Amino acid sequence: MNNSAVYSLLGPAEPAVPVVLDSPHSGHHFPADFGAQVGEYDLRESEDTYVDELYLPATTQGVALLTANFPRTFIDVNRHEGDIDLALLDGTWPHELRPSGKAEIGKALIWRTLSDGRDIYAARLRPEQVLQRIAQYHRPYHEALQRLLNASMARHGQVFHINCHSMASSAGVMGVGQVGEPRADFVLGDRDGSSCGAAFTELVYSQLRAKGYDVAINKPYKGVELVRAYSNPAQRRHSLQIEVNKRLYMDETTRAKTAGFAQVQKDLMEMIQVLIAFTGQGRQPRLKELQHG
Repeated sequence: MNNSAVYSLLGPAEPAVPVVLDSPHSGHHFPADFGAQVGEYDLRESEDTYVDELYLPATTQGVALLTANFPRTFIDVNRHEGDIDLALLDGTWPHELRPSGKAEIGKALIWRTLSDGRDIYAARLRPEQVLQRIAQYHRPYHEALQRLLNASMARHGQVFHINCHSMASSAGVMGVGQVGEPRADFVLGDRDGSSCGAAFTELVYSQLRAKGYDVAINKPYKGVELVRAYSNPAQRRHSLQIEVNKRLYMDETTRAKTAGFAQVQKDLMEMIQVLIAFTGQGRQPRLKELQHG
């Protein structure tokens, strides 16, 4: 399969600055062999709609942006390839299992249910169907992200990776937390401080708070596979997940952009410009210098 059907790389092939963005859940090109019993409109409910567009201006600053072209409901690249929902399989899984607990809500590597609890498939999937999705979609995306992160390390000796997401304004039936529980404007996930240095989280937090946003850290989203797998702060590999509340930039019912889109896009661009300055160009300024300089 041509990788252009799997992902798009926007901006430089090798990051001109040590900042890499990826949007793993904004894809909406549906493979012909999906086999879902529900329609595309419903399958796109959990899509991170327009997130790739929100961050696109950063590519003018030398930042690389990787985006998945396929929907997360087909295969979720923000899961380990061993995170298999056995309730969805018609057969025995032939490889190591790496359960994350996401199968309990139907959102493991291959989603079994929509956020409202409806089954995506009328029948179970054969293990070979899942293996094909891993080989054709999951691994190529991960390999592309690894290349970008490694290129930044080779060129700059460090990398600041932002894993870009959006979230519904409140928790759904099969979501995290109590049904109807409102979400903050932004949620930053650094896996309880293990996926990036504290200064990275603090910088993003302070920049967004300065714009007037309500920002939570690790609650309810700590970050999943894409920040876990490739982060190592001790080796200057920093990964941070950012969730933006959909109500800030789109109508969650019609899924159309609202007037807030341009403002959120501008605010994210300015935050990334501050992050680029933070990476130093030979010297990393202290956070207080950036806030008051």
